[in-house]
Amino acid sequence: MFDVEKLCASVKAASFRFAKATTEDKNKVLSVIRRRLDEARKEISEINRLDVENGKKSGMNDAFVDRLTLTDKRFDVMLAGIDDVMALPDYVGYVEDEYTVKSGLEIKKVHAPLGVVGIIYESRPNVTVDAAVLCIKSGNGVVLKGGKEAINTNRILVKIMKDAFAECGLDSDVVGFIDGTDRELTSRMLKCADYIDVVIPRGGEKLKKFVLAEAAMPVIASSGGNCHVYVEKTADLDMAEKVLFNAKVSRPSVCNAAETLLVDRAIASTFIPRAAKVLAEAGVQIRGNEEVAAIYPHTVAVEENEYYVEYEDMIIKIAVVDGLQQAIDHINKYGTHHSDAIITDDEKAAETFCREVDSGAVYVNASTRFTDGYEFGLGAEMGISTQKLHVRGPIGLKELTSVKYVIKGNGTVR
Repeated sequence: MFDVEKLCASVKAASFRFAKATTEDKNKVLSVIRRRLDEARKEISEINRLDVENGKKSGMNDAFVDRLTLTDKRFDVMLAGIDDVMALPDYVGYVEDEYTVKSGLEIKKVHAPLGVVGIIYESRPNVTVDAAVLCIKSGNGVVLKGGKEAINTNRILVKIMKDAFAECGLDSDVVGFIDGTDRELTSRMLKCADYIDVVIPRGGEKLKKFVLAEAAMPVIASSGGNCHVYVEKTADLDMAEKVLFNAKVSRPSVCNAAETLLVDRAIASTFIPRAAKVLAEAGVQIRGNEEVAAIYPHTVAVEENEYYVEYEDMIIKIAVVDGLQQAIDHINKYGTHHSDAIITDDEKAAETFCREVDSGAVYVNASTRFTDGYEFGLGAEMGISTQKLHVRGPIGLKELTSVKYVIKGNGTVR
């Protein structure tokens, strides 16, 4: 079986050596990674097609197949993400604060790498590159554990990145890849607290709970994306329809897609039929309670517990609420604290929604689909954190650093 402990130890050792790398060194290796990936695009796409075909044969649903597929557009976005990360500031060495205390000591609070970041993710192979690129620019080592469905695509992506390190005369052990599909390998990785400083699960609720239960090191966790769009009674209904359609239909398999539509009772009989019609014509199944079914007869009945569910599919729940406060209470009860939106013309309602909805990203008159490191100007992302310690929302370069205090004296003693 693959030697996980040996791999993690080698990444840790390499991360200490990599601490000497300058911003120019890091950007150079990222540039070579980008060039080599682009040159190997055809080969990578062919290997990805093999993973996709295997996934379909195994009974994978359409949403999962979508996440697994590395389309030309996604390949372009992946390469553009490398460009963006290269252009971003290097936070390693950034002085957040500096001051002198009464003893005469000069104190600086300086950003430093986390060390070694472990990332466990499911089907999306572009995460392999996004995660490695962010760790490289932030001066961290990385241990990658992708899903079994993308094993062949991930394997070639990692090989290309390691070859780029060799071309630049840098230690390729900075990027570690657990090359196996056995779940036991993940459990062993999560026990390597001597080598991995923090682990980030990027996937659904089952993966998050598994990692939180098994990890011996700190975890930066994200919940799934049971995201809501609330259409408040003053909303421009044309805008609401456009935003809702994008939030649900543009890519239903991802964590920032809308899973629940909340509609103010004052406009429910007007907005629900038009919204349900346009969604249903796009292939979305409408689910709701008896009140929703009375307004839109093609509604599939839901149980109360289903309001907690993230479908990652062409399905949406609809609920009618008595005003802003009930919408906020519903989101805070059933949501996953990921991304939630209000469509409104009432500035006060928007302010209240943004203040009281307990989510990492709150939107006014915009689609939840923007919760993404690339869209937020971070170049790429390590995931979306829904917890509150260290980082919340998209995890970018700055969030992959910690701080150290650098103290300068002159023979100063206490």
